Amino acid sequence: MNRHIAFERLHNFRDMGGYRADGGRQVRWGRLFRSDSLGKLRDEDWDRFLGLGVRTVIDLRYDWEIAAKGRVPDAPGLRYHHLSIEHRPYDQAALGPEAETGRFLADRYAEVAHDGVAEIRRALDVIAAEDSAPAVFHCASGKDRTGLLAALVLSLLGVSEDDIVADFTLTELATDRLLADWRADHAGQEPGWPGYGRAPADVMRRFLADLAATHGSVHEYAAELLGVDEELVAALRRNLLVSVGEDGPAVSGTTARSD
Repeated sequence: MNRHIAFERLHNFRDMGGYRADGGRQVRWGRLFRSDSLGKLRDEDWDRFLGLGVRTVIDLRYDWEIAAKGRVPDAPGLRYHHLSIEHRPYDQAALGPEAETGRFLADRYAEVAHDGVAEIRRALDVIAAEDSAPAVFHCASGKDRTGLLAALVLSLLGVSEDDIVADFTLTELATDRLLADWRADHAGQEPGWPGYGRAPADVMRRFLADLAATHGSVHEYAAELLGVDEELVAALRRNLLVSVGEDGPAVSGTTARSD
C-alpha cells in the first residue's frame, strides 16, 4: 500500500498507522506522521497539512538548517518542538563512492543514538503526551534522523523488526524527488555519493543489530540510555495503539523497490 500522503513540495510525508504490534494491537491511522522538511509547506500544501489536524511538530534538524530552509509556519493550536538529535554534521552528497551505504549510515545512526539521548528522550515524551496527536516529526529528507526516531517509536510500540525495516525503506519511493531537490539547490552538480537519498534495508537492519549487540535489545538501549520506563512505554501505547481492525486495516510494511 502507499503510505505517502501527496503534497506538491513534500516528498516523504507518511502515515505510520496500521502496523501490527504485539498483543493483538495495531498503530492507529492518522495519529503519527513522518516527513521531510515542513519548511517547504506553501499554499495548497499548507491547506492540505492543516486538514490533517496536526497538533504537534517535532523538528529534528540543526539550527543552521532551519535558518537556511525555514520551519513549519505558525498556526493556532500547533505546537512546535525543535530537538536536534544529531550532534556530528556530515555532508552525504560530498562522500565518495567508496563509502558503503549500509555500513556508513548504520554507523552514523549509532552516533546519533548515543550523542542525542537527551533530545531523543524529549521527542519520545512529546509523542507520548496525551494531547500531542496528531503529531509529525521530520528532518530534512525524512530519511535518516527521522528514520531513527521512527524505528525507536515503532519498536517501543511492539512492531516487528521486519515492519520497522520496511517502513524505513519506503523513503526509496521518494528518492528521485529528493535528488531533484538537491540538484535544484546545486545547479549543474551531481552528488558524489551513489547512496545519497537511498534507504536500503540493510542500513536499518545493521543499526538495529548494532543496538542489540551493544545493549542487548532496542528496549534495553532505550531503558539504559534514554531512561525509558514502563510508564512511558504505556503512554506511547495508550496514545498510539488500538485493537487490530478497530481503526482500519492492519498491514505489514512493504519494502520499497528501486530497480
